[in-house]
This record gives sequence, structure tokens and C-alpha cells, in this order.
Amino acid sequence: MLSEEEHVEAEALRARGWSVSQISRHLHRDPKTVRAYLAGKRKPGDRRSNIEDTFARFEPYVRQRLTDDHGLRATVLLRELAELGYDSSYQTLTRQVRSRGLRPHCEACAGVKGRATIEITHEPGEETQWDWLELPGAPWGG
Repeated sequence: MLSEEEHVEAEALRARGWSVSQISRHLHRDPKTVRAYLAGKRKPGDRRSNIEDTFARFEPYVRQRLTDDHGLRATVLLRELAELGYDSSYQTLTRQVRSRGLRPHCEACAGVKGRATIEITHEPGEETQWDWLELPGAPWGG
């Protein structure tokens, strides 16, 4: 990959009549890389991923399921996808759904601000809660 600065320099050197080989030696880059940038096949700052997009084959199914059922939980979707051969984690699934915008906008779900939650508002230091669990057979005694 060439940076923006290297690309500008390569273009300037090419305009001065330098060969691709000379430019590649000057920039310490592979000639095929320099040639691709000068030909406009690649852009500065863009990386090509060598990693196969394993989620792409599941995308149409996920899009359809989320369109059909707006409230479908990701855990249910993960179980369905696992039966179809999806072997990535829950976190990867939710990241893919968010980044690809697969969950359609639901107006009914958009206005849930202000609903009751389990959080209790109080001033800092006003309340302290300690949870304790006795484990039988713990090394520190039970």
C-alpha cells in the first residue's frame, strides 16, 4: 500500500519521466504496487483485505429474517445460523449486523427513551451495594 504522500511523489516522478522500476526502487516498494497506483487501479490509503468475508453468504438470510421479524433477538439468529454452518461468535454476528445495517429501522422501537429501567439514580457516594456469594469448597474457607 502506498500512502498519500508516496502516491503524490510517484505521480510527480512519473511526470518527470522516471520509469516504474526507478520509482519503485526510490520508494522501496514493489514495482507491481507502484504500477497499480499509477494506473489508477488502486487508491492511496485503501487496503485490500486478504481475509475472506465469511459472513457474506449469510447476509441475505439475516437481512430477510430481520425484515420479517423486527424484534428477533441476535441469540436466536445465532442459533439459526449455526445450523446453516455459521461458526463465528455472537459478538462477530452483532458487529456484522450493525456495520452492514441489516436491522431495518423500526419506528415503534425508536421511541423507547425514558422507559423504566433497573437503574436507581442517586448521588455519587450516597449508596453502596455489596453482593456476596458463599461458595462451598472455596480455598479461603466457606
